[in-house]
Amino acid sequence: MNIGRIERVTKSGPKIVYDSEPNSLIALDGTEERARTPGNATATGPQWPKPLATEAFHGLAGDIVESILPHTESSEAALLIQTLICFGNVIGRSAYFVAEASRHFANLFAVLVGVTSVARKGSSWAQVLRVFRMVDSEWAERQLQSGLSSGEGLIWAVRDPITKREPIREHGRVVDYQDIEVDAGISDKRALIFEGEFASPLKMMAREGNTLSVLVRQAWDTGDLRTMTKNSPARATGAYISIVGHVTRDELRRELNSTDLANGFANRILWICTTRSKELPEGGDLSDHEIDPLVSRLKDAVTFARNIGEMKRDDAIRNMWADTYHELTAGTPGLLGAVTSRAVPQTMRLACLYALLDRSGVVRAEHLLAGIALWEYCHASAKFIFGDALGDPTADAILRGLRDAQVGLDRTSISSLFSRHAAASEISRALSVLQEHGLAEVSRGSQDAAGRPCEVWSAVGSTAKRAK
Repeated sequence: MNIGRIERVTKSGPKIVYDSEPNSLIALDGTEERARTPGNATATGPQWPKPLATEAFHGLAGDIVESILPHTESSEAALLIQTLICFGNVIGRSAYFVAEASRHFANLFAVLVGVTSVARKGSSWAQVLRVFRMVDSEWAERQLQSGLSSGEGLIWAVRDPITKREPIREHGRVVDYQDIEVDAGISDKRALIFEGEFASPLKMMAREGNTLSVLVRQAWDTGDLRTMTKNSPARATGAYISIVGHVTRDELRRELNSTDLANGFANRILWICTTRSKELPEGGDLSDHEIDPLVSRLKDAVTFARNIGEMKRDDAIRNMWADTYHELTAGTPGLLGAVTSRAVPQTMRLACLYALLDRSGVVRAEHLLAGIALWEYCHASAKFIFGDALGDPTADAILRGLRDAQVGLDRTSISSLFSRHAAASEISRALSVLQEHGLAEVSRGSQDAAGRPCEVWSAVGSTAKRAK
C-alpha cells in the first residue's frame, strides 16, 4: 500500500525522494523509478526493505553518504554500512561496550546482497575505500585482505609470534630447553577482509573439516582465534577483524547451508539488501576537493576513538534503551529469528560507531536512534533474503503451497502437496504451527461427501479465492 512520499533534503543540495512503497527507488531529481526487485516478492511473501529511515544518516557517516551519492549508482545502504565498517576497523581494538561479562568492540561483519549482479555493490566499495585511503593510506595498504577460505588462513593473517621449543645441548647431552621464535607474527591485528564474491567462502565452509565458520564466529566474539588442529601451531589473540562481503541473493541461498544459518554464523552478519540507485551513463565526478573536509573530520574522529576505552549509554536514554531492548529481544520464529537473534549487540555496535564519529564516548539518543534505524533495515533485508520460513520442512512446504494456490486448499489438496506421503497427524501439526505464527488461516468450505464442512486453509494476507 502506498502511504505517501518521504523526502529528505541532503546537506549537499539535492532532494532525495522516496515513494514509500517497498519497490521504490531513490531519485535525486524528484523523479521516480521502479526498483529492480524480484517479481516473486508477492503481497504475502517477504518484501524488499523500505528505504532507510532518516535517523540512520546521522552525523559524519550520513554526510559522507550524501556527498558520494550524487556521483554513484550505488545505494545509500551500501555506502552507509561500508563507511561504518571501514571506520570501525581503522580505529582498531580500542572503544568497546560491555554486555554482561562480554566486551563488544566496534568491528562489524556485513554482506551486501543484490538481486542481480548489477547491484553496484563493487562500485559502492570503491567509493568508500577512496575516502578511507585518504584517511589512513597505510591501513588501506596493509590491513585490507581477501581470500577467505579456511580458518587456518584467517588465523595466519593476524597470527601471534610462533615459537618452537628446542633442546640446549652441551657435549652432546641435553641440559635444558629454550623457546626459539620461528615467526615474528603480525604486530597490527587489524584486518578488514573484503570478499567481492562471498559465495566462494560459503562454498569452502561447506567442505568437511573446514574450520572457517568456527573461526569467523570467534573473530566476532572475542578476537582470540585458535583451532584444535594438531599440525597448526598458529593462534591469534586480540585480533580485530571486520568483514565485507558481496553476493547475489540466489548465490547466497544456494551456498549458505542450514547449519551455518542455525549455528550462529549468520546472526553475526549484518545482511544488507542493495540495488542500483539510478543510472549514470556518464559516471560520477566527485573531486578530492569535495572529500577533503570529510577526510579531515574522519581523521579527528579516528584519533578520538583510538583513545577511548569503555563506552556507556547516556543516563537520559535509560527508558528508551529499556523499550528498545524489549523489542529487540522479543524474538522472531523460524530461520529469520536465528539469523537476527543478535539484535541487541549488533544495534549497540552500530550506535557506538555513530557516537565515535561524533567524537563522543557516550551513546546518546541520536546515536541509539541511528543504530536502531540501520538495524531495522538489516532485519528487513534478512526477511527479504531468507524469507519467513520456519525451518520446519512440512510447515514450510504447506506455506509455499498455500501461497502458490489460486484458491484455498482443503486437507485433501494439502496432502497432495506431499503426494499423499505425509501422515495426517504431521499435516495437522504443521498447520497448527502455521496458524500459531499467524502465517495461515482456516475457514469452512462446502460440505464433503459425508455432509461435513471442509476446512479450507489459506496463507494470511492471500488474495486467493476460497475453494468452493
